[in-house]
Amino acid sequence: MQVSDFNFDLPEELIAQFPLEKRDSSRMMVVDRQSGEFHEAPFSTFPQFLRPGDVLVLNDTKVIPARLWGHRPESGGRVQAFMLEERGKGLWMAMLKPGRRLTPGTVVRLDGCEHTFTVVEKFADGTAIVQFDTEDVLTLLEEHGQVPLPPYINRQPDENDKGRYQTVYAKHPGAVAAPTAGLHFTPEILQTIATQGIRVCYLTLHVGAGTFRPVTVDRIEDHIMHSERFHLPEDVADAINQAHAEGHRVFCVGTTAVRVLETCAVPGTRQVRAMRGETSIFLYPPYVPQIVDGLLTNFHLPQSTLLMLVSTFCEREKVLAAYREAVRLRFSFFSYGDCMLLVP
Repeated sequence: MQVSDFNFDLPEELIAQFPLEKRDSSRMMVVDRQSGEFHEAPFSTFPQFLRPGDVLVLNDTKVIPARLWGHRPESGGRVQAFMLEERGKGLWMAMLKPGRRLTPGTVVRLDGCEHTFTVVEKFADGTAIVQFDTEDVLTLLEEHGQVPLPPYINRQPDENDKGRYQTVYAKHPGAVAAPTAGLHFTPEILQTIATQGIRVCYLTLHVGAGTFRPVTVDRIEDHIMHSERFHLPEDVADAINQAHAEGHRVFCVGTTAVRVLETCAVPGTRQVRAMRGETSIFLYPPYVPQIVDGLLTNFHLPQSTLLMLVSTFCEREKVLAAYREAVRLRFSFFSYGDCMLLVP
């Protein structure tokens, strides 16, 4: 299958640059998985599409303010550092700019504080291992880091982004990008869902910078998927397995939750195993989700792996037809944009 099969025309002005004033005031395109028929509804009606006994699975990762600025004390040269993943006590994988000049042994002093990090190792893909002079790097990032907005948001982050580029249920720090389908939820909507007899469950997948990496091959099968850390707790696995055993449905909020559940699927069954690890699962047609029945997700980039994943829930042409209609109706796209609900 060709990557170009997942292309569509998207006017640049439909890419949302700011969040809405109210999280739950977004628009929602509802798509029937079987027929491909679609209609528009306010996101606030989302609970109406769930039934008692269903399970709703959300990703509770927390975005870290991963971008730091500093300088090299010996030259004064400016440095930008993007923290990707913790590798040990005070030890992090990072992207550095200008990377070529920052050789192993280089010390960088951070802006706004006395802390430093030292470049330990450089890799061919442009990443590096850096050692901070403190083990409590997360606190340092909270105090001095900047929210890493996606590359298609053409502005600098502001104070509002610290709260709005984060779900209201974010719990475990480690992501460098938000699981954006969750940005629409308010505590009130989650409470409404819980009172309907629906089990609300949380797993964790730390979204990495690879989520923004474009597909550069022509054939989908040639693409190498990035890896991300996840945890599916025992009680959540049990809730999913019980729901399926009793004939109920499992809905995921976001593609990240789908990737975890399909990674943890017991082959040939509708059951999952609790698990902690890394996944590089790449879901695209003709794969059909084994565990997940319904999906709430934002609108994704043309020719992206996320659009390919959505097309495992409904025929590719039907998904693209819904996307074209969303463009015609001037839905907002990407992280701060509107959403799509695929219902069984």
